[in-house]
Amino acid sequence: MSRTERAQKANVLLVLCRTFVAACLAGFSLASDDYPWLTDLDSGPGVKASGLRLMNLDPGLHPLEQSTTQVRKMLIGVHGFGSRGYEWVYPLQTLDDENTLAFFHRWNTFQCTNNASAEMALLLETVLASHTHIESVKIIGHSYGGLMAIGFIAHWKQEIPIQIHTVAAPLAGTGNGCDNELPSVLPSNIEVTQWRTIQALDNAFKGWPTDPQIVEIPGSLVTRLPETYRGRRLGHNWSISWVADNI
Repeated sequence: MSRTERAQKANVLLVLCRTFVAACLAGFSLASDDYPWLTDLDSGPGVKASGLRLMNLDPGLHPLEQSTTQVRKMLIGVHGFGSRGYEWVYPLQTLDDENTLAFFHRWNTFQCTNNASAEMALLLETVLASHTHIESVKIIGHSYGGLMAIGFIAHWKQEIPIQIHTVAAPLAGTGNGCDNELPSVLPSNIEVTQWRTIQALDNAFKGWPTDPQIVEIPGSLVTRLPETYRGRRLGHNWSISWVADNI
């Protein structure tokens, strides 16, 4: 292992330790009335308040349901930069079912995605070690979270089947000086689907000189989203709901 790799691993472990300590110190929060259990979130008039409950979580991989031994699938939502959380409520509730355990990955988007990807890989390893009945994992990464989810591939060594869905994600990079790691070859147990909005209709990308969603990832599937959804312009935040309806 190189000095750079050792330093990176030490940094990830430090973050995990801090997250663990914070969780222990605030362990009562899991039982508090404000914890965002998926069934308690409101996808209607109270959706913005529900979104804030998600974004008020500490950094880490958070269960949105009580774990049961019956579930065989795991669902992880990974938010993007500047998210207010409300765009996730309907998609997570729609994609969840009796065989799925839903999680929300809260992360610091004021960093390059490579360290964040490594952190998520270690957190997922820990979760799977205590949920040995899980047989597959589906990761939905929106916007900058999609770029982080793609970077996760380089840090994942387990053989469990994983689907990664990037939604309205600037996989070509954001121009923030980060060295984003894109796979040249997909492992046999990992599937990638890119869900791209129409750039001119996406307020996050319409001012960019080129569409940052367009990159070549060999073996991935690509779907271009339509112009409208439920009679409205299909923009950046609506994209996750459309994908949830059509995945």
